[in-house]
Amino acid sequence: MNDEENFRNQCHSEVAQQGGSATLQSLTRQWLEESIKTNYSYHFEWLGQPIIQYPQDIVGTQQLLWSIKPDLIIETGIARGGSLIFYASLLELMSQCGGPVDAKVLGIDIDIRAHNKEAILAHPMSKRIEMIQGSSIDLSIANDVRQRANTAKKVLVCLDSNHTHDHVLQELRLYAPMVSVDSYVVVFDTVVENLSSDLIKDRPWAKGNNPQTAVFEYLSELDAQKAFGIDNEPLQFIIDNHIENQLLITVAPSGFLKRTLT
Repeated sequence: MNDEENFRNQCHSEVAQQGGSATLQSLTRQWLEESIKTNYSYHFEWLGQPIIQYPQDIVGTQQLLWSIKPDLIIETGIARGGSLIFYASLLELMSQCGGPVDAKVLGIDIDIRAHNKEAILAHPMSKRIEMIQGSSIDLSIANDVRQRANTAKKVLVCLDSNHTHDHVLQELRLYAPMVSVDSYVVVFDTVVENLSSDLIKDRPWAKGNNPQTAVFEYLSELDAQKAFGIDNEPLQFIIDNHIENQLLITVAPSGFLKRTLT
C-alpha cells in the first residue's frame, strides 16, 4: 500500500469516527441552529451570484461532481442562480480536465424572476445552463427533462425547491429514475426534520413534513415494489452516510442518495 492509499484509508477511518462522535454531532446541531437565526447560508456567492448554500455543502458537492463527472445535472429550485453558476463552472473546469465537453446543468423553477434570469444569462458560465420555468412536478415538464436525460451518459439530480413532504416525494418519483448508476440524487434541506420547531416559521414545511420524511418514504416504496430507472435497470438507492459524516455541517443529512445495482 502506497502513501496515497494510506492517507485515504486514514481519512476514511477518521470520517467514520467523526460520524460516531456524540460530542461532534451535538455541537454541529447546536451550531446549525444558531446559524439559521442569522440566515447564515444566504451570505455567500459563487462567481458573483448568491448561492444560498453552506460552504461545507458546496465543497462536498464539488467532490461528488468530480468523482462522477456528469454530463447532465438537473436542479429543481433556482432561487438567485448561484447554484446553477456553481454547477456550470465545475462542469467547465472538468471539461478542461478530461470530463464531458458538452456537459449542461438544467434548472427548473416555478418562478424564475426576471432580474435573476437576466443575471444568470449574462454570466460567462451561462453557455452550460438551461432553464425551464414551471413546477418541477408538472408531468409535462418532467417528461421534457426525461427526454433530455435519455440522451445523457451520466445524470446527477439535486432537489432544492418546495421542501414539503408531498412535493419532494413526487420529485423523487419523477427524477430519481433519471439518475445514472453510481451517481446521486441529492435532497437538500432534509435537516428540517432535525431542527427545533421554533426555527421553522412561516413555511409550509416542518418537523414531520419535509424532505427527510419524503426520502424515507421513497426508499420504503422502492423496498416494497421493484422499480426501474429510465435506463431499464433496477432502481435502488442507499444513503451515503460517509459524505454526511465528512461534512458534519450540512443541510442534507440522509439526503445524499447513491444509486446502486446491489
